[in-house]
Amino acid sequence: MTTDICHQSGLISVELAREQLLEAIAPLSETETLPLEQACGRVLAKPAQAQLDLPPCDNSAMDGYALCGESDTSLQLVGKSLAGHPFSGAIGAGECVRITTGAPLPAGADRVVMQEQAELQGDSLTLHRAPKTGEHIRRRGEDVRSGETLLDTGTALKVPDIALLAAAGVAQVTVVRRVRAALLSIGDELRSLNTPAAELGEGNIYDSNRIAIKAALAQLNLDIVDLGCLPDEPRAIRDGFLAARESADIIVTSGGVSVGEADFTRTVLEELGQLELWRLAIKPGKPFAFGHLPRENGRALFFGLPGNPVSALVTLYQLVLPALEKLKGVSDENRQPPIQCRARLLNPIAKKPGRLDYQRGCTWRDCDGQQVVQSTGVQGSHILSGFSRANCFIVLPREGGNCDTGDWVTIEPFRAPLV
Repeated sequence: MTTDICHQSGLISVELAREQLLEAIAPLSETETLPLEQACGRVLAKPAQAQLDLPPCDNSAMDGYALCGESDTSLQLVGKSLAGHPFSGAIGAGECVRITTGAPLPAGADRVVMQEQAELQGDSLTLHRAPKTGEHIRRRGEDVRSGETLLDTGTALKVPDIALLAAAGVAQVTVVRRVRAALLSIGDELRSLNTPAAELGEGNIYDSNRIAIKAALAQLNLDIVDLGCLPDEPRAIRDGFLAARESADIIVTSGGVSVGEADFTRTVLEELGQLELWRLAIKPGKPFAFGHLPRENGRALFFGLPGNPVSALVTLYQLVLPALEKLKGVSDENRQPPIQCRARLLNPIAKKPGRLDYQRGCTWRDCDGQQVVQSTGVQGSHILSGFSRANCFIVLPREGGNCDTGDWVTIEPFRAPLV
């Protein structure tokens, strides 16, 4: 075993950390009922059931002519059926009705000929091709039956889900209430974006983490309480945590979870609550912390992200997002783990064994259709420009070492909220 691996042996694997996170979290139980148009991205707390058949009647799949049975090549036009304006009578042998896509099938009709396969002159229709029974007909209820459960509890509603429910007459849905997230940064060096650059003191930096994390969480249908920035002072951190735990289901901090002499987040967390995870075998992002702060009506979950900006976003994406999905009530079968695939590496990558490494890269298909990936350059946990250019993580295994040009590596294309 190498010295590097021995040095990292006390770190928790990312896989185990995710497992322990999910085991420690119970989904929210409070619900609310919303109009369907306000429910995209929310998680169903009750199944959604169809209020009618889809299609609601037999109708035409094409613009053309509705016919009755085996017909001669010449037919008499007796009317028309349009969407919203059906033909009121019935048709018999030797007759046809002009029909548009989605229009109800007239009584007696059992097939539709496409308009391109027939020619109308006056009220006489000549067929260029005889349609078969049932051709170009959509049958009532062939998609959905009235009373059928369309989506189960635990489904995070997507745009196609909204379309399905609306078509099936579902006007409102019962969903899990929004997760309330308290967000704050910790660090004496941090300054607001309102501070002019010329007024930044030596060693001061802008509080970019809180802005970026807030932008990410805003895409996830959370209610966000922004508590600003706290100094590296135990009393201030303690007061901030006490305020956060009363207003939120989760507390997300950045900074103050390392082992420096001014990093007090872990100390205050253990004073007020419980630390359940700390120091993971992940790069970037080793000083990630997870725990909880008890309160009278339950507890607030705590996610302490590292202070380095790339580390904060990587751990948010890889660890906090799966936890949020469970907290929001997304069922196991409806959770969407990151998609990974293989790609040919276009440049050498340096890596030391000991931590699962999420390097930032750009991936595309080359002119031969092969998936390729290239590192965005220097991979320091402070290098945001490379992260901004990236569209994927290059996922290098914990005990793996350097990679050479031409090697096959695992990549993980970005998904929301990184895109």
